[in-house]
Amino acid sequence: MSKVRVHTISLGCPKNRVDTERLLGVLGRNFTPAEDVAGSDLVLINTCGFIRPAVEESIETILAAIRDAAEADPRPTVAVAGCLVSRYGQADLAADLPEVDLWLSTRELASWPGLVGAALGRKNLEALGPRRLSTGPAYAYLKVSEGCSHKCAFCTIPSIRGKHVSRPLDELEREARLLVEQGGVRELVIVGQDVTSYGHDLGLKDGLKHLLDRLMPIKGLKWLRLMYLYPAGLTDGLLKHMAGLGQPLLPYFDIPLQHAHPDILSAMGRPFAKDPSLVIERVRKHFPEAALRTSLIVGYPGETDAHFKALKAFVQRTRFAHLGVFPYHQEEGTPAAALPGQVAQGVKTRRKNALMKLQESISRERLSALVGSRLEVLVEEPSPEWPGLHVGRAWFQAPEVDGVTYVSGPKVKPGKMVLADIEQAQSYDLVALA
Repeated sequence: MSKVRVHTISLGCPKNRVDTERLLGVLGRNFTPAEDVAGSDLVLINTCGFIRPAVEESIETILAAIRDAAEADPRPTVAVAGCLVSRYGQADLAADLPEVDLWLSTRELASWPGLVGAALGRKNLEALGPRRLSTGPAYAYLKVSEGCSHKCAFCTIPSIRGKHVSRPLDELEREARLLVEQGGVRELVIVGQDVTSYGHDLGLKDGLKHLLDRLMPIKGLKWLRLMYLYPAGLTDGLLKHMAGLGQPLLPYFDIPLQHAHPDILSAMGRPFAKDPSLVIERVRKHFPEAALRTSLIVGYPGETDAHFKALKAFVQRTRFAHLGVFPYHQEEGTPAAALPGQVAQGVKTRRKNALMKLQESISRERLSALVGSRLEVLVEEPSPEWPGLHVGRAWFQAPEVDGVTYVSGPKVKPGKMVLADIEQAQSYDLVALA
């Protein structure tokens, strides 16, 4: 039987990427990648629908794929999956985009293989196989849960992905061992909408502790990174346990705080609404060397100049290693969309730019202090622009969202971890020689 030529486009967060990789794994030996739409049997677009810009990007991507597919001979099957489908529904989307052959909602992830197989006339695609990684040999994401049970007023995730559902410990350990011991992956990046809530729905007390205890001993695992750590879940007990684990757990903390002023946090419905400085102090008490990342929303309804001034002072005081700033989007169906005091777009843009300008200076200063030091660098891929130069990351740089370390040297190649001398610092990136 001929192989299925699949052209994949995965938009949005790493959790989407994992869903795509699992489906490709099911295709297994029947699958071969296609570089473009014209050379494919199946075009799979895994969409994001979290906020308006993500929705617009998803629609533009679908329309481009539809145009390319119409010009191909034979025409490939076009499948659209993910959060866009879950948010707006197959019926409404199909009415607007009848050229799409198959719609796959996140609420039916387990059915994706069978639905794709049926669309392709390949009923033998039901058997599960290992994930087909799209991240190269250096790292892989391990998605530990689906959905979210928090009720943040601005967020569409619970309505798209449903309530928080943890994957079983045994299943996660098996997948992690397969990725590391058989796949040669050096770094596992733990992702979920709220990783600190892992196991609560399974009746596990201290579920994240149990998960870490299962993953830490895996032979060959060099780095273990936690992303999406809800501030209220970072208790003294959890942090003390983590501090006692040592390597390969990295002292890297991705804590989406969203804001710093109690008025805005309360309006957002955030459970840690009094003073986010408390969780920062708690982390640094147990991990003085911690690399902290956060995301912030500016221009939330009711945010005044005074609220923003307090947020800016918080960023200046905290000195995050990494910071993402997003203007608030008035998302249909969320409680925040109906709040009074909506902030003008121009004000949101100015506030975002002001925070990012501040963060750029903080980042450059932090990275400049590393020049002359020697760091381990996990090499990901050759630089597309400079022969002999590779793109890698130091321990405090998470894949896809943080800066990178450009490294060159005779022993440098993808998937390798090398000791490198830091030669130069830029605003967000480092340059090193191994």
